Amino acid sequence: MSFYMYFDVAMPLTLFAVTLLSVFLNNKAERKLKSTFEEKEFQIKDTVLLVLAMGAAISLMVLIPQMAIMIIFLFSYSILLFIFTYVFSDFRKTLAETFCLAFIIVSFALILLSFSLSMNSAMSVSAFSALLAFTFIALLYEEVRSSRGKRWYLAVLPPALFVLLYMFLGRTPIWFPYLLDLYGVVFAVMITIYLGSLFTWRTSLIFVTLLTVLDVILVLFTGTMVSAARHVSSLMLPVLISVPTVPRIMTQSGVLFMSLGLGDFFFAGLIAIQSFKRFGKNFAVLSIFAMSISFFIFETLILNLGFRAFPGTLMIICGWLPLVFLKMLSLLKFNAHTPKLKLK
Repeated sequence: MSFYMYFDVAMPLTLFAVTLLSVFLNNKAERKLKSTFEEKEFQIKDTVLLVLAMGAAISLMVLIPQMAIMIIFLFSYSILLFIFTYVFSDFRKTLAETFCLAFIIVSFALILLSFSLSMNSAMSVSAFSALLAFTFIALLYEEVRSSRGKRWYLAVLPPALFVLLYMFLGRTPIWFPYLLDLYGVVFAVMITIYLGSLFTWRTSLIFVTLLTVLDVILVLFTGTMVSAARHVSSLMLPVLISVPTVPRIMTQSGVLFMSLGLGDFFFAGLIAIQSFKRFGKNFAVLSIFAMSISFFIFETLILNLGFRAFPGTLMIICGWLPLVFLKMLSLLKFNAHTPKLKLK
């Protein structure tokens, strides 16, 4: 009797790459975001309220009609895209023109694509043509613009493209898994950078502890998280990143895809960013590697033991906690053996 062990390296590598990208970009963007938000930071009560609000939102999500959920998510994602583009839109004129040209090329390609895909060609061509026209006008205006401030008309383009792609390509093979995962990565990184700048080391520890406990309760005990994920994932919104298993695991419906929520990517990104601030770059990279290894081990157990769902936060934090414990222990030993100067 032979036993074959299933395992997957695609999702752990995705977790590693997205978290590392979040840390790298946060190091570049945090100062600008902090100046925009007037150096505001979460206090302990804010952190507790955030976790409670997340738990309430997840619990109520299964009761909200799917159309309302779709509108809420599209609006929220669009606002996030607009804010990020607007905050960083004070770049050089040549870069702004390149930005416009890229959207012109994409819009034109989508117009051509509309004729070949089985979707409403008249509406999609009109919508993408309107985006093309607006981008062209923005390019012409950029040619005569003299100031170098933030540009609202450039910030409009990414959310407009996102909404149009979801509307007209949301049920095509181009959207899943390619565009869905692309936007999933984009939003995971943006959410991590956006909220990560509001946390301190202390509030981060409180947040990850409470969120892990909440995740365990909602996944393993009440099942609310699983029900909410199914309720939302059918809308093909970028709330999950789904990648095919490597090596491939075949099921009756085809290749098995492993999915991880954006909240779990934010969880790992927040831990890595705070580790970077507290202990430096090398420890942050090591912690990302440890979290990915821990995730790989738990995922292997899930694939072979038949679990349908498991708390992603628990899978991640189990790789991080031993490193932090050892680091804090080494610092305590170092401080204990460091001679202290006495001032007379």
